[in-house]
Amino acid sequence: MKESVLVIIKPDGVNKGLIGPVLSKLAEAKCEIVATKVLKASKHLAEEHYGHLKSKKFFEDVVNYLMAERYRNKQVFAIVFYGEKAVKKCRELAGATNPEEADPLSIRGSFGRITTDGLFENVVHVSSDKKEAEREIKLWFQPDELLRPIYPTATRTLEKTKVKVWQ
Repeated sequence: MKESVLVIIKPDGVNKGLIGPVLSKLAEAKCEIVATKVLKASKHLAEEHYGHLKSKKFFEDVVNYLMAERYRNKQVFAIVFYGEKAVKKCRELAGATNPEEADPLSIRGSFGRITTDGLFENVVHVSSDKKEAEREIKLWFQPDELLRPIYPTATRTLEKTKVKVWQ
């Protein structure tokens, strides 16, 4: 059965110029890319993304990491993949969360590190399961940003909504 997964190339990966190598490795999953976005993760977005870790002592550290607080380039690269067993395939290619425990051929094993202050610079985030993928994709992307409908949508008329448009 086909499913979707969110992959984020985190600020350390962007700052090290790893977008190309990471995408090349993820191509092994043989999944379709249905959305991409380069953005700065706001505090609100980072806190929502890592909301399940709110009670952990390292919550602020992971929020600041996703917001690129310690990096010159403040960007992340978010990708939605769609295909057979997308979550499982992308997670296997990413490797273990701890870069020192990750398979050396995985993304995290090849490119990740643990900083001297103990932060896992593990290059990528990959949704943990289908349910989490749906929550995360809906957090990071609007329906019109996806090239295919992967979840049900509705059309609503919103009043007094300000949006930036081209002049």
